[in-house]
Amino acid sequence: MALLTEAQARAIAEKVLKLSKAETCSLAVGSSEESNVRTARGAVSTAGTTRNTTLGVTVTFGKRSGTSSTNDFDDASLERCVRKAEELARLAPEDPEYMPPIGPQEYQRTPAWSDRTAAFSADDRARFAKDAVDACKAADCVGAGFYVQEQGSVAVANSNGLFGFHRQTRATFTITSRTRDELGSGFATQDAIDVAGLDAQAAARIASEKAKASREAKAIEPGKYTVVMEPAALVDLLQPMVGGMDARTADEGRSFLSKRGGGTRLGEKLVDERITIVSDPMDPVAAAGPWAGGGGGGGFFGGGGSDGRARGRTVFIENGVVKNLAYSRYWAQKQGVAGVPGPANMIFNGGTASLEDLIRGTQRGILVTRTWYIRPVDPRTLLYTGLTRDGTFYIEDGQIKHAVKNLRFNESPVIMLNNLDEMGKPVRVRNTETFLPAVVPPMRIRDFTFSSLSDAV
Repeated sequence: MALLTEAQARAIAEKVLKLSKAETCSLAVGSSEESNVRTARGAVSTAGTTRNTTLGVTVTFGKRSGTSSTNDFDDASLERCVRKAEELARLAPEDPEYMPPIGPQEYQRTPAWSDRTAAFSADDRARFAKDAVDACKAADCVGAGFYVQEQGSVAVANSNGLFGFHRQTRATFTITSRTRDELGSGFATQDAIDVAGLDAQAAARIASEKAKASREAKAIEPGKYTVVMEPAALVDLLQPMVGGMDARTADEGRSFLSKRGGGTRLGEKLVDERITIVSDPMDPVAAAGPWAGGGGGGGFFGGGGSDGRARGRTVFIENGVVKNLAYSRYWAQKQGVAGVPGPANMIFNGGTASLEDLIRGTQRGILVTRTWYIRPVDPRTLLYTGLTRDGTFYIEDGQIKHAVKNLRFNESPVIMLNNLDEMGKPVRVRNTETFLPAVVPPMRIRDFTFSSLSDAV
């Protein structure tokens, strides 16, 4: 089935709303297509395309709600889906935090769609994969790459007159290159709305260069080091801070934004004054969905059945100061504030320096290509632990001197951003934790805590 057009999505929504006998009815109907090609050991190992169209329906009787979904769109299946939701709603307990469906909203048409990405064919993907394979072979390395493109459309609607429609594309490439003796490993990643922003050969060359340079890694003593962190190493560490800027957890004393004795850190300086963090669905590099999600179908493109508030540009941190916290509709009503929804994307400001400039400006430190296996230790301080991988190097007098064995770290993004030394030029990078679009600069950070060595390549 082709992606739903706005007219098709509206027709389905109108049909479902007419079928409902409940007091309120909300829905999200989304269609998606994901195509990929995976390479390993110098050849394509898997490739394919999956398509799906899903409807999610939520109905309420009083404060009782029920939800049902289907991917069959004949009249009988649509009616069964609505009746199942109604049956479940009658059996459900009352929700003490129930909020009625939101009314009509003015949604922006965000620049999240690329015709070029949507038209990128199987032959195009095969040529893309071949470019990466050939670049690894030319460097006498073996690459394992994964290219994936996603495109879809989603509509939200409810019985209070809400309707919204959104289309979005995304193209992502990740590659790990290893030396033939498997003693060196390097990594590179690219992420964009428009596939024209990806370069398979360039990514494969970077990963292969790091793989060859990371052979014969030396052990260093754990401790506190100045680090130069690439965007791919930073993004999954910074996301918990941005995603955790929630008013309710802060108000209830469960957050790094909670003050001892009560209250929150709203309006206070949290990190270095050079840091500004914005969510903006209209950003041309990281455009995102124009409404706050919250139930229903839509898959990769989110739902919206239980929220649906229009998103605009929101500054969460400005010059180091907490300017906004995210509110659910329920918590905003309870606290008597308007409240903004959670972030649609994660956009950091930055400088003009390149990664090479940051390295040249480092007297002694460690270059971190990538972090992984990140796990929480203490939510109140936002302390996380994780490991480096795929290219970790010692810097001395502004030059990379040698590879170092991978290290385990214990660090908080809040502390990191208070120990900021310098930022480079921001780039879009894939966020593997939430998959929200992210724009992050490379950073040089003082006193980053490494706790132990790892023998993994």
